[in-house]
Amino acid sequence: MAAAGGAHWSSRFTFLMASVGFAVGLGNIWRFPYVTGENGGAAFVLVYLACVFGIGVPILMAELLIGRRGQGSPPSAMANVATQNGRSRHWQWVGGMGLLAAYTIEIVYAVVVGWVLWYLFKAVTTGFVGVDAAVAEAEFAAVLDNSLGMLFWTLIGLAITGGIIYAGVKDGIERAVSVMMPLLFVLMLGLAVYNYFAGGFTEAVTWLFTPDFSKIGFGTVLKAIGQAFFSIGVAMAGMMVYGAYLPKSISIGQSVFIIVIADTGVALLAGLVIFPAVFHNGLDPAAGAGLIFQTLPVAFAQMPGGYLFSVLFFVMLSVAGITSMVGLVESVNAWLEDRFHLPRHKSALLVVGTIAMFSVISILSYNVLSQYNLGGRNFNDIMDFFSNQILLPLGGLLIAVFAGWFMRREDSRDELSSLSGGIYAVWYFLIRFVVPPALLVIFVMGISE
Repeated sequence: MAAAGGAHWSSRFTFLMASVGFAVGLGNIWRFPYVTGENGGAAFVLVYLACVFGIGVPILMAELLIGRRGQGSPPSAMANVATQNGRSRHWQWVGGMGLLAAYTIEIVYAVVVGWVLWYLFKAVTTGFVGVDAAVAEAEFAAVLDNSLGMLFWTLIGLAITGGIIYAGVKDGIERAVSVMMPLLFVLMLGLAVYNYFAGGFTEAVTWLFTPDFSKIGFGTVLKAIGQAFFSIGVAMAGMMVYGAYLPKSISIGQSVFIIVIADTGVALLAGLVIFPAVFHNGLDPAAGAGLIFQTLPVAFAQMPGGYLFSVLFFVMLSVAGITSMVGLVESVNAWLEDRFHLPRHKSALLVVGTIAMFSVISILSYNVLSQYNLGGRNFNDIMDFFSNQILLPLGGLLIAVFAGWFMRREDSRDELSSLSGGIYAVWYFLIRFVVPPALLVIFVMGISE
């Protein structure tokens, strides 16, 4: 069996850029720095890194090796590896869970990326001149009330994503990430350097990196596990598809190490982009999702060079959002190609088109349909709960159990041949005895919220 369309990454660089692009999303850029600052700064980062390397790295390696060994979309890859190991092809349903998670996330995520693109347009046309807290709040409320406006920008984001997928792995994804990810890194470094001179940098560094071990408790560790698991994009099918495109000559172990370090580095660097402006202008660092759309425009209006900063900031966010969308859509697209033998251009149009239709419900849930809910949750809340609290931890748990208990040890060793015997033994121990119970805890805590 060959990967969908017989595609493979042309180099380790393009694979890494695509994988880091998939892992680095909007949540990394606003949520990780905020959670870090609120939960002990550098102390939380140490706990987070322990969780990343103890839970995130093992399962990410498992996804990539299953994808490469199975050579197909996630359901096919799981079924193929199961068959090779004398197991039931019903394991394909675990791959299907990843696809469902990716599709569910994308329906809601596409709308948020639409907000980012809309705010990029606002930054270019107005630079948020004269915006104060009341104006910023009213402007974001107006965005949520404007269904047609949200739909327009959601479709723009999906069109960009669809165009990249439509062009294929080499001509689309590789070309896009080879430009977009270096651009993201350059923009983040440039904006962080700007903040160093503009003010608020020292306060941000203190808030992010001063260790406060008194804030580290069981709840903090749970947050670190959850952030580690969700941050690097495991159990969303994307990494398994990217693994299917991975040539045997590229080391999974080294690649995963680079992906995780880059993902964490971007998240921490994001803190040095966002929070100096917040502190320098006396704004609330705990504004959550509203930080991007309600708090920061006020800072842009007040800071010297705010126009340029705001434009570059929303370009950076747009890149992070689009590259994550590419990974989510490509996983479903690869399955359609694999399962129904559709040509890529048809499967890409089908995936993007159906996401666009469902995103209408997501958009209307912010206004017209906001009063309709199930168990106190509207459509977006239900989609978020279903994907993040059920599908991702459960899917990750089953991937770990499969790789640790149902695959022959020699098969996983063959895929991870670049690892030394000792490091492989550590991975094998973690994937069998540490990752499953940790994800079971996340799953139980998630559904009992």
